[in-house]
Amino acid sequence: MNEKKGKKGLLLTIIFSIISVIYIAPIIIILYNSFKKKAYIAKSPFSLPNEQTFSGFENYTSGINKTSFLSSFGYSLFITVGSVFLILLCTSMCAWYITRSKSKFSKCLYFLFVFSMIVPFQMVMFTLSKTADFLKLTNPVGIIIVYLGFGAGLAVFMFSGFVKAVPLEIEEAALIDGCSPLQTFFMIVLPILKPTAISVGILETMWIWNDYLLPYLVLNIKKYKTIPIAIQYLKGGYGSIDIGAMMAMLVLAIIPIIVFYISLQKYIIKGVAAGAVKG
Repeated sequence: MNEKKGKKGLLLTIIFSIISVIYIAPIIIILYNSFKKKAYIAKSPFSLPNEQTFSGFENYTSGINKTSFLSSFGYSLFITVGSVFLILLCTSMCAWYITRSKSKFSKCLYFLFVFSMIVPFQMVMFTLSKTADFLKLTNPVGIIIVYLGFGAGLAVFMFSGFVKAVPLEIEEAALIDGCSPLQTFFMIVLPILKPTAISVGILETMWIWNDYLLPYLVLNIKKYKTIPIAIQYLKGGYGSIDIGAMMAMLVLAIIPIIVFYISLQKYIIKGVAAGAVKG
């Protein structure tokens, strides 16, 4: 029996190792192509740089200058941090209310949040663009409100599952000690929600940082460009692409999110498992 389990474990390890290599391979290819001269990237995209093809950091300096990368990085960072903070704050409070309030309104509200997760973005993007323009949300501050709406469904769903596992007696004891509902939430409930908050924060950060379509539709891209939009502008007219600079900018774009994910990935499984508890 143990021998069979050992063989099965080895087989699964080999399979998942192969899958991991397949997923990592595109990132590695982009990385070493970012150090090759533009003419050689298209000719031999899978070959490593050598004395003839190596360009040093020329692609990086060229890409930074052409895309105004630093300003785009600032806009992406501001939008991501602001959106994730607002999503975590508002949805955690909303999930706490929905879970503790046993009314028909709260149940209806919960199902509306869950339903929003299955509505395709393409169904609402035209209306969203017009509405954002009418409400003057075509700026980095305004798009944070839009992201709150789109990110609330998953966040409320995960937070609600976790709040159900929090003993009600803890909150009742806080109320008896004189805490107001807001004090109870911020001093008692929110610290307990930390695993799920980190998990939701990671998922929302990866989505917002890499998002291209929503900023393109909502933002005034003549003034504000996030990193995905700025990289897209390296594609010129008539199909011309500065492929070297694009590879370099892709590397700079994915480094922060990879570091962020690796440093906090252990919390994802904890948060998802905690949020899966049924009340």
